[in-house]
Amino acid sequence: MSPNLGCYGDPYSHSPNLDKLAAQSDRFTHAFSVAGVCAPSRSGIITGMYPTSIGTHHMRSKGVPPSYVHCFTEYLRAEGYYPSNNVKTDYNFDVPHTAWDEVSNKAHWRNRARNQPFFSVFNIVTTHESQIRADEATLAQHRARFDPKFLHDPAKAPVPPYYPDTPTVRRDIANYYDIITSMDAQAGKLLAQLEEDGLANNTIVFFWSDHGWGMPRGKRWIYDSGVRVALTLRTPNKSATVTNRLVSLIDLGPTALSLANIKPPDHMQGRAFAGPHAAPPRDKVYFIRDRMDETYDMIRGVRDHRYKYLRNYQWQKPYAQFISYMDEMPALKEWRKLHAAGKLTGPQKQFFAPEKPKEELYDTAKDPHEVNNLADSPEHRMTLERLRMSHEQWTRETGDLGHIPEAKMQEAWRPGGKWSKTEAPAITRQGATARLTCPTEGASIGWTTETSAQPIWQIYTSEVKVPPGKTLRAKAIRIGYEESQETTAAF
Repeated sequence: MSPNLGCYGDPYSHSPNLDKLAAQSDRFTHAFSVAGVCAPSRSGIITGMYPTSIGTHHMRSKGVPPSYVHCFTEYLRAEGYYPSNNVKTDYNFDVPHTAWDEVSNKAHWRNRARNQPFFSVFNIVTTHESQIRADEATLAQHRARFDPKFLHDPAKAPVPPYYPDTPTVRRDIANYYDIITSMDAQAGKLLAQLEEDGLANNTIVFFWSDHGWGMPRGKRWIYDSGVRVALTLRTPNKSATVTNRLVSLIDLGPTALSLANIKPPDHMQGRAFAGPHAAPPRDKVYFIRDRMDETYDMIRGVRDHRYKYLRNYQWQKPYAQFISYMDEMPALKEWRKLHAAGKLTGPQKQFFAPEKPKEELYDTAKDPHEVNNLADSPEHRMTLERLRMSHEQWTRETGDLGHIPEAKMQEAWRPGGKWSKTEAPAITRQGATARLTCPTEGASIGWTTETSAQPIWQIYTSEVKVPPGKTLRAKAIRIGYEESQETTAAF
């Protein structure tokens, strides 16, 4: 979802629980995802790295990040935290068993050991693209979470200038706002649970979304409609503020570590924006668009507080390439039909241009919908050159893998399509303790003394104390590799 909440000044939205949370929080007005789609964005969130630096930039892929890359939750686990994830992962790599104490639709801070510090993520998928176009029975379930007087009237829906203003488009937009109100009720229940457990006054609360709204030219694109997100941060004993600090979602992991007083690893490209290890503010944020499901494209972007620059590396391709999942949206079907009939006017026609300009430049203060391309404007020549240079420098410094064909990259990772396998860990006994090692560079080692079918694998740090009569089980994983076989030792 985009920041379509009352607390962000959207008069059409009804979001009382999140508005109340925002009134107690730092509210970021310039927060952005790296990509306009879930899996690449989420891979950046969980690693604190640009997806294009670690090979997770194509939508629905299995990347093999460099050996030093880990899920940031491993660093929390190593310090005794209980990280849980309810339930979506979708990182463009298989979730290592060392990343979370629990990943399930029942994962909750309430499942931790007594008084254990926790880091609990709840993924509320109510506002997903698929729910905008859901059948009426499903939409009725969402609407049942709030008073019918707050249903959104399609006649009052705000229609961006690049859409045709039709009842179908307005219906999709109204559905989107209805599911935001439904999600707001779910978020309110989680916040109430913190109150019930007596934890509200000593728990830090983030609220954010993966990327922008699931409507056409929003999701999958790196216009602000696809990458500008809501982000609030409530910290106990801190006054609420509104800040225009530029934040990228790859900053979330380093910030969580900083707030736990853990220094973020030097390799992370994200910057902590709170806590004792906060970094200086950014002056720019960067964006990527690569393969979307079955359709290839490559666009890069950079934005400061006001101007957005886009480089279309595959400019010969139209914006409106067919993507089967995207094209299920009624609004897009209608948009395509009106284009075929020659009934679009003004900015509505831009999405169906036969090819893209090589460069795009937008003044987001004067043109928030990004429909007036200033790339050829003499008045904006210096701004164009400045942001073009920033993009090219970022591409070099981060090692943008988007310039390598996906098949070539996959073959380098997995010759002949064969996955590498993490080597089994070794257990060295020293009395009642054990030291665990693994020959695979960058592997994380998890261990347990439980015998249940789904044990909690503790993250290995330095040494493991094992009670007499217990059997220590260990296995290792490097992200993008197959897990190792278990190694066991009886004590």
